[in-house]
Amino acid sequence: MTDTGSASGRVSSGERLADWFDGRVGLHALGRRYLRKVFPDHWSFLLGEICLYSFVVLVLTGVYLTLFFHPSMNEVTYHGGYVPLNGIRMSEAYASTLDISFDVRGGLLIRQIHHWAALIFLAAMLTHMMRHFFTGSFRKPRELNWVFGWTLLLLGMFEGLFGYSLPDDLLSGTGLRFVDGALLSVPVVGTYLSFFLFGGEFPGHDIVSRFYALHVLLIPGIMAALVVAHLILVVYHKHTQFAGPGKTERNVVGTPFMPVYLAKAGGFLFLVSGVITLVAAVASVNPVWAYGPYRADQVSTGAQPDWYLGFAEGLVRVMPGWEVDVAGHTLVLGVLVPVVVFPLLLVAIGVYPFVEARFTGDRGEHHLLDRPRNRPVRTAIGAAWISLYLILLAGGGNDIVATRLHLSINSVTWAVRVCLFVVPVLVFVVTRRLCLGLRERDRELVAHGRATGVITRLPHGEYVEVHRPLGPAELHTLTEHEHRGRSDRRDLQPADAQRAVGGSGVSAGQEDPQP
Repeated sequence: MTDTGSASGRVSSGERLADWFDGRVGLHALGRRYLRKVFPDHWSFLLGEICLYSFVVLVLTGVYLTLFFHPSMNEVTYHGGYVPLNGIRMSEAYASTLDISFDVRGGLLIRQIHHWAALIFLAAMLTHMMRHFFTGSFRKPRELNWVFGWTLLLLGMFEGLFGYSLPDDLLSGTGLRFVDGALLSVPVVGTYLSFFLFGGEFPGHDIVSRFYALHVLLIPGIMAALVVAHLILVVYHKHTQFAGPGKTERNVVGTPFMPVYLAKAGGFLFLVSGVITLVAAVASVNPVWAYGPYRADQVSTGAQPDWYLGFAEGLVRVMPGWEVDVAGHTLVLGVLVPVVVFPLLLVAIGVYPFVEARFTGDRGEHHLLDRPRNRPVRTAIGAAWISLYLILLAGGGNDIVATRLHLSINSVTWAVRVCLFVVPVLVFVVTRRLCLGLRERDRELVAHGRATGVITRLPHGEYVEVHRPLGPAELHTLTEHEHRGRSDRRDLQPADAQRAVGGSGVSAGQEDPQP
């Protein structure tokens, strides 16, 4: 058979190459199935893309930085582009960081981009997970994907800790002193953990090289694998979507991946990268040359960790310096209790889908998202957790708050201690009442319509305000959750029964969520 699109009747090399790959990996079938995959249109879905694109920026800039960084704590005398530190003894790690900042072409900008991308990556991940939390998209069958995302957040936090500890400057060294104190507070095995991590008594000689291996090899590899697994499950389970006319548990309404979503995603990739680069160019972060090299006999003033670990610092700062003796051993509760509470706050996020399913008895599949007001208890729990996090974040900077506001640091610390127990409870109660009130307001709108501000007189003399009935789309949004049970039973009928009552529910711009 000849090629009708070619005057010579010969098959082009591109077609032969495509046929070769199609015969071995099934590209045609894969493309036909997945290139037309439907993506819902909603601004909140961009949060996940910010996570992905900032991770890409992190990997690319990190590869560039590894070409010039020397992960060694061997002492050298610095002679480089930053004149104020010339002749100062420092580690090779700190000296190479200064070289990247002042002597490598574009090195400082790449360092800034890398650090800002890390901050944005973690902020986007936390916001992305909170969006999933408040809308209930973590429910069956997406619990495993929630755990993958939670693991990425946890690994990202420690990846950031290892990353900003590598330059071996005075600020990062102060942070490592905090890590060493936390390890030493662990009963029985604390000293062994400290000696193993630092390669001897603090600060040791191996910490930078060990953190370097974790930072550039182990953790990024695990995170990349989790990102791929996360995306595969997103494709497998299909996207969740907010309720609306024509949207059911059995379809996805939106735009196809090719060419609409691909063009939008490509543009958004350049937008995110551009914003990160712009921020890095105009806002300095982690100026290690201003801190100087780390020395064990010095502590930097006003030392603060990056925002995502600020709450861990807050736990230690607001905890009283209690100590108890148990069987001849001293337990430093002022550090040990925060070390225990810190992972519990994070574990609470990871296990929540399973806890909610256990207490509510919900075992059904969910592909439609909740409005937060329709789940008042869950929304109140999330708001209380966020308030607790913010209070601890403020506690981690109690010295900065005290000096900037001209307050006593003891007053700030005691205020944080009180708020730590009072504010989350108040936030829970207030948020739940707000959700119930908003839900009652929705019922009023459904029953009476929206007020127009027009006053009319009835035939018997009474004056009333005219209400405009809600449109079908708005009415569907406000009442969908109350009829979810009936619609679920209808949508989960067999395909033959659905066709008998009016079609399969899948049309142009829609996709069946079943693989």
